[in-house]
Amino acid sequence: MAGRIPPHFIDELINRVDIVDLINSRIPLKKAGKEYQACCPFHDEKTPSFTVNREKQFYHCFGCGAHGTAIGFLMEYENAGFVDAIEELAGMQGLEVPRESSGSEGPDYRPLYETLEKSARFFQWQLRKHPDAPRAVEYLKQRGLSGEIAAEFGIGFAPPGWRNLIDQLGQEQQTLNLLTQCGMTSSRDDSGDPYDRFRDRIMFPIRNHRGQVIAFGGRILGDGKPKYLNSPETPIFHKGKELYGLYEARKALRNIDRLLVVEGYMDVVALAQFNIRYAVATLGTATTAEHLERIFRTTHEVIFCFDGDRAGRDAGWKALETALPLMKDGREARFLFLPDGEDPDTLVRKTGTDAFETLLANATPLSDFLFDKLARDIDMHSLGGRAKLAEQAKPMLNRLPTGVFRTMMFHKLSETVGVDLSEQTTTEGRPARQRPLKSRSFLGTMPPLRRAIALLLTHPQFAQIENLPGQWQQISMPGITLLQELLEILQTQPNLKPAALLERWRGREEEKHLIKLSALMFPLQEEGLATEFVATLKSLDAKQHELETDQLLQKAQSTGLSDAEKQRLNQLLKSRVQGPETGTLVDED
Repeated sequence: MAGRIPPHFIDELINRVDIVDLINSRIPLKKAGKEYQACCPFHDEKTPSFTVNREKQFYHCFGCGAHGTAIGFLMEYENAGFVDAIEELAGMQGLEVPRESSGSEGPDYRPLYETLEKSARFFQWQLRKHPDAPRAVEYLKQRGLSGEIAAEFGIGFAPPGWRNLIDQLGQEQQTLNLLTQCGMTSSRDDSGDPYDRFRDRIMFPIRNHRGQVIAFGGRILGDGKPKYLNSPETPIFHKGKELYGLYEARKALRNIDRLLVVEGYMDVVALAQFNIRYAVATLGTATTAEHLERIFRTTHEVIFCFDGDRAGRDAGWKALETALPLMKDGREARFLFLPDGEDPDTLVRKTGTDAFETLLANATPLSDFLFDKLARDIDMHSLGGRAKLAEQAKPMLNRLPTGVFRTMMFHKLSETVGVDLSEQTTTEGRPARQRPLKSRSFLGTMPPLRRAIALLLTHPQFAQIENLPGQWQQISMPGITLLQELLEILQTQPNLKPAALLERWRGREEEKHLIKLSALMFPLQEEGLATEFVATLKSLDAKQHELETDQLLQKAQSTGLSDAEKQRLNQLLKSRVQGPETGTLVDED
């Protein structure tokens, strides 16, 4: 298909693709602190120096200097062209690559976030002030929730009625359109008139890792259906990737040793009420691989909690099947099945925190759950029964990643059936050492303009700092235009990731310089870099003042200055003097 691939599509693709998963599907990566490491695929080495950073979506080799994005990795690793790499990544995400004859700006999702935040505040206010609010408050009290925990999770109330939220926020067509895009309104098929999606429900805001509201879950008051209603998929909400309560868990706990996956919003909040702050819930879906990758990026252990009935155990088995390919060494999964008629909310209120955590401590390991489930309807005393178990278990164990855990699972299977089924394994060697972070000291050796570009390129959020210095933009020197362009893009598209920003310069003259600067900053201690960025722009402002002052002084000696130029020179000279000054420094007569 002819035509240019729109930049905003490349931005979206970079946002969707996880570079760790992409590279790990081709070369095995090992966790090393916040990053992942392997021996570099682009040069021969015995000690791993190839590092992948999930947050920045970059890879970097400290040995050969290879550096780039997910797109760049595919181009280098598979010797693919740019378009072919885009097509492959898009296919992995189920996307069709659009084409156009000219570029267009990517989407700015800030209005969606703002609309959802306003909706959350509206629901919270209704829980306090609406005439029907006592029903909602009484329900929450019956569930044992305090006002403090309800406030911490931002719980609110969508009152009865078809247009409460619309009447509050949607008086203008633009706002109505935003409410629709956010999934907060629906439309009647016959007339197309919008109405509130959530009515007469306890409202649970769902937050992303930054704490921004991206969707809602609503629990109906009374016996209506559906009991729980979730926001639909939107440009900023993909329920197969989000976990309710994860933001709150990270906020409450400095170190998260494990995460407990439960089935409902109330389970998460009720457990938090009892100081079990590490519970999360899927959003009306079974646990997905994306959920588990997000969990394992946070902690090394996950406990699945299900009802003890057949449906609960079937759900547990599905979770196990999803987890198998992700069970790399160092990760652990366990399963807790509750007594009949109980859920985490009711059980923790009956037993208390200590007893509930004792249940969690005794949860069934993945290995036991797998073998017990397979052996349940098999006669393990017969040769045929043990052979059947081996036949069923081997394909599942083959889905495990290569490593010690996989080897141990095959050994356990061999012991269970009485036949050596161990696979041939290789020694993995010692774990990759995490490369120490660079200190900020090396930044002082970089020229200010190059330092400002490097900081902004790798930390796009700095463009959102208020009242950034701007006099430097008047300097006439190479690189100023590039810094201006970076700022302009990021201030209009604040959601760009560093990798997506770098892709904006692919094929341009500045690309190789930006790649070098990005690689130079990898990895770097994060603390204080925002202050460093502002200070760097201030130093560029000072450089501009110095250049302008020198130009005016030279002109004063040669042709003389106009009154306006004399006034400007006085201002510049005063800015160099410490402390308050009076009088003039240049004769303005």
